[in-house]
Amino acid sequence: MNLAYIPSPSHGVLYLGPIPLRGYAFCIIIGVFVAVWLGNKRWIARGGRTGTVADIAVWAVPFGLVGGRLYHVITDYELYFSEGRDWVDAFKVWEGGLGIWGAIALGALGAWIGARRRGIPMPAYADAVAPGIAFAQAIGRWGNWFNQELYGRETHVPWALHITSSEGGRVPGYYHPTFLYESLWCLGVGFLVLWADRRFKLGHGRAFALYVAAYCVGRGWIEYMRVDDAHHILGLRLNDWTALIVFLLAVTYIVVSSKKRPGREAVVEPLGAAEAPAAESEPESQDSGTSEVESGESEEAPKESDASPKESDASPKDEAESAPKKS
Repeated sequence: MNLAYIPSPSHGVLYLGPIPLRGYAFCIIIGVFVAVWLGNKRWIARGGRTGTVADIAVWAVPFGLVGGRLYHVITDYELYFSEGRDWVDAFKVWEGGLGIWGAIALGALGAWIGARRRGIPMPAYADAVAPGIAFAQAIGRWGNWFNQELYGRETHVPWALHITSSEGGRVPGYYHPTFLYESLWCLGVGFLVLWADRRFKLGHGRAFALYVAAYCVGRGWIEYMRVDDAHHILGLRLNDWTALIVFLLAVTYIVVSSKKRPGREAVVEPLGAAEAPAAESEPESQDSGTSEVESGESEEAPKESDASPKESDASPKDEAESAPKKS
């Protein structure tokens, strides 16, 4: 028996009257708020408008939840569609089961729709929210702790996770808390992106690509420690292969993008910067001043033409005296 360990909660849900308050859902919601809050701060710092990140998140979050659930159900279909299983359980998101790969993929589609409606470059938006997504994942992983799921091999280290539930084929015991490992890794990824973005001025989607690449590195070794059922290809879990492929794609994007589009976007949102309205008003005032001068000249022109007949009647002496005045 372990003298020191991480206890599991006896219940993953509390009831406020008839209303269930699920720890898994709370972790997801808190993570979303953190991602939107930090993304909004970074977006404003880059010259964007307040509230734009939240407006686009209205599209990204629902798409992400659907994508995460779809990925989980498709890759673990036997949990819902095999003999003795109830397919209705595939819709019970609160019981756990969101695949980050599907969440990011479909969430990006939702964000693209929202960004397109606002006339905003999608890569710039992705860069702004990248570290916030990493922190949201770090918080969301504690939802697995509430559900007593996604743990690793048996161990007797002082930080072992004590699993007490026997539902769903679980065997009570002490296991590696892979949910905690991934939570800490995601915190590190978030801070890495913040540092690299400040140090190298990442733009055109490279901050987001760095987040993806760094997350995949951690997900690879953490996934290898897990003992829950999963599909294997050539001896590796499916998520390991996914992490490897996505890592290569992210690194390739960073390299190619750095050569084709170095630097950072100068403008991320039309009229986003506070100076933009003032800057745009100056040319208008100059144009209006120019138009006034031009209109003034055009008004004086008829007067000179009207005076020409009188000048033609003047004597040569008068013309000679008036000429220096005009020059």
